[in-house]
Amino acid sequence: MNKRLNVSTFIGCEAEYDEADIVLFSVPFDGTTSFRPGTRFAGQAIRPDSYGLETYSPYLQKDLEDTAIYDGGDLDMPFGNPEKALEVVSHYSKEVLQDGKKFLMIGGEHLVSLPTIEAAYEKYPNLHVIHLDAHTDLRDEYIGEKLSHATVIRRCHDFLGDGRIFQFGIRSGTKHEFDWAKEHTYLEPFSLTTLKEKIAELKDVPVYITIDFDVLDPSVFPGTGTPEPGGISYKELLEAIQQFQELNQVVAADVVEFSPPYDTTGASTAAACKTVREMLLTLVD
Repeated sequence: MNKRLNVSTFIGCEAEYDEADIVLFSVPFDGTTSFRPGTRFAGQAIRPDSYGLETYSPYLQKDLEDTAIYDGGDLDMPFGNPEKALEVVSHYSKEVLQDGKKFLMIGGEHLVSLPTIEAAYEKYPNLHVIHLDAHTDLRDEYIGEKLSHATVIRRCHDFLGDGRIFQFGIRSGTKHEFDWAKEHTYLEPFSLTTLKEKIAELKDVPVYITIDFDVLDPSVFPGTGTPEPGGISYKELLEAIQQFQELNQVVAADVVEFSPPYDTTGASTAAACKTVREMLLTLVD
């Protein structure tokens, strides 16, 4: 793994790669965004503002300083070529996992979760996915494209199959997507009410967690490309992350779809930073 150069690290993530147990990296790619682009800037916004946080989480009673975490910065993305971009993310994710480490990826649009989830699946064939989002992301294609932020969970189903994907907070999608989900995924619309129950079922299997920030109501988190009213509160998201502590094998995770240009107040950035801290600590054994 190449050493980082001139990277402003997330608070508490100053370890060198070889000594790290967890790797943080970001993917500045929004090449298939269909409404409002800008998620490529998420990592650049989150890192400096993270220094407004403490390294200690009173919610999880864990401290970033107690774990060796490496921040690899933004990956170099070949803009205009989604397939090549996904290859870059895949190569990096697989290398991290092969080195016996866990990772948290910062998007980027949601499509960049496809290679990270697939990399985790290759290492952990019994992988299950917990997906928090406003959108189903279950289209087979979007405007003729199989690879899209609107198809990412459907593409994950291509290799995961039935019974492996658990979706929460969903409140937008085509009728076909909702009907398809009834046969192929577990989908709870509008809320996270059954998350605790499903976590109990997944307690001892490898789990990947993907959080699209638009699961939050846009009144709470306006800094996203496809805001969808009727979402959860930030407190509900924190409670969900606390529930993730009951999982014994969270092997990797991501947070995606934060678009800094759409919230100049900094409120969305603050929420994104806190979520990154909590999710990094979720990966701590």
